[in-house]
Amino acid sequence: MRKPEWLKRKIDPVAEAQMTALLRSLSLHTVCEDANCPNRSECFKSKTATFMILGDVCTRGCRYCAVTKGAPLPLDTDEPQRIAAAAETLGLRHVVITSVTRDDLPDGGAAHFTSTIEAIRSRLPQSTIEVLIPDFCGSESALQAVIDARPDILNHNVETVPALYPTVRPQASFARSLELLRRVKHAGLHSKTGFMVGLGETREEVLSLMDALIGVGCDMLTIGQYLQPSREHLPVSAFITPAQFEEYRQIALEKGFRFVASGPLVRSSYHAAEGMAQMEVSL
Repeated sequence: MRKPEWLKRKIDPVAEAQMTALLRSLSLHTVCEDANCPNRSECFKSKTATFMILGDVCTRGCRYCAVTKGAPLPLDTDEPQRIAAAAETLGLRHVVITSVTRDDLPDGGAAHFTSTIEAIRSRLPQSTIEVLIPDFCGSESALQAVIDARPDILNHNVETVPALYPTVRPQASFARSLELLRRVKHAGLHSKTGFMVGLGETREEVLSLMDALIGVGCDMLTIGQYLQPSREHLPVSAFITPAQFEEYRQIALEKGFRFVASGPLVRSSYHAAEGMAQMEVSL
């Protein structure tokens, strides 16, 4: 299926080369690169990136994701300090941290998240921090460890409508993800989630998903177009028009979300600093 014009982006090789050089010098990964994000040139040109911790190999086999699957390497205990150094070098006012899923670790990598938050706070005390976490296999203690580190925004993506979980992310559980978001909001943190469209969901399923997320108090929502990373991944079912994305944005706001980013190229951390600013204004 050929991409429509609204999904085509220009690549800035200079911006990508400069950011790549910094990341490689510190032996760091970004989801921008590993997940083939279509916005990476724009973000790299703006001197921002979403850091990916816990290595670059995921223990799950989600059929939409370009991140490498397999057996991960042991934890790099110095990684949090290098993340903080990179954030300081870039002068980031809002730092976004995500990770691969590490079902091989007893806590799913929760302690590594907290170490990274602490390292950033030590170097950049004025910066806000957003973390995009896996489900930690439903571990309450692992989630509580990250909550106790008090990131400014705690994000966990539901990724798609519940009916498509067996096809799209068979090792995940919608109920588990919903409970995670409920606990985040109950703890008093800004809660955020995101999902893709174009995987075969219906409009009614999208609206029902929004209702479920509002039901657990989710504050922030991102909606973007699914793009097939390779022929080995799920095919695109439909390209959703910009007009339909705008309708979803308006509906989500009417349902009660405090911040909504909805568009073909929107991703979880796209313009994340703007979302943080909006949350501060709406308090």
